[in-house]
Amino acid sequence: MTRFATRLNSFAAQADQAWPGYKGKPTLEMMVERAASVPGLTHVDLNYPDHVVEAPRTVRGKVNDLGLQVNGLAMRYYTNPAFKLGAFTHPDRAVRQEAIDLTKRGIDAAMEMGAPLMTLWLGQDGFDYSFQGDYARMWEDEVGGIREVAQHAPDCQISIEYKPNEPRSYALLPDAATTLLAIDETGCDNIGVTLDFAHVLYADEMPAFAAALIARKSRLLGVHLNDGYAKRDDGLMVGSVHPQATLELLWQISRDGYEGVIYFDTFPDASGIDPVEECRTNIEAVERFMTMAKRVSADNALQDAIASQNSPLSQRAVGRIMAGV
Repeated sequence: MTRFATRLNSFAAQADQAWPGYKGKPTLEMMVERAASVPGLTHVDLNYPDHVVEAPRTVRGKVNDLGLQVNGLAMRYYTNPAFKLGAFTHPDRAVRQEAIDLTKRGIDAAMEMGAPLMTLWLGQDGFDYSFQGDYARMWEDEVGGIREVAQHAPDCQISIEYKPNEPRSYALLPDAATTLLAIDETGCDNIGVTLDFAHVLYADEMPAFAAALIARKSRLLGVHLNDGYAKRDDGLMVGSVHPQATLELLWQISRDGYEGVIYFDTFPDASGIDPVEECRTNIEAVERFMTMAKRVSADNALQDAIASQNSPLSQRAVGRIMAGV
């Protein structure tokens, strides 16, 4: 059975319709209860420290009581305005250490919750101008910071979610190859990669190829599905723009033995979509694609076309599979 997780903050969208008369920001419990109403959803990922304002076990208990499980935590570096210039790569050692120590507390919380997965999106670590920083020094600080947090709890999986830019003009870890190089230099066995479909698109990568590289040199620890137009992090519904590439990715990770959850990193709040209906649509789309992926594996003509790199034959075969004929 496939496990599905979601971006919890999505369920704050259309708050006035979900909770008429309620004033203020929806609470964790309110968002989890709304997410739990989605058929087939099994897990949520929580942001740290945003969503963990109580004891970790208390937070896990509230999520469980509402019918869901905690898949893992994701770090957010907003507590100190100085992090805008870098978390693990800030030029001030004290600020870097603050970000590292915050991450260690997040890892401790994940372990206490029984959800030993910490996703690091180091979006603040990068640069915006020529001559802004010493690239070699920034790289050493980045790798050293990742190594230090990974060594803090070897039983916790640390997953790097790469992204080409935003909020920085250039991210230090913008693509699969660079991220794999950094992981290799840490020398730690508990580090892997989170592949976000929209991030991969605007890194100018083919999603299935990126997944294959990750499986070859590291481990795929997270899959964030969404879609977009390869210009920014659109966060659109799964398969809405790139259905064939979505199918190929799901087929590839199935071949590689991925057993983690499928997480929906989509943004219903951007255009006023009902988040429950959006998440339901995402789950139904993935289930269709996974059924197609089984047909891809069983289609001898398609496998022969792939082996000979015969794109006309492969496109006809894939077209039949996607059309259900």
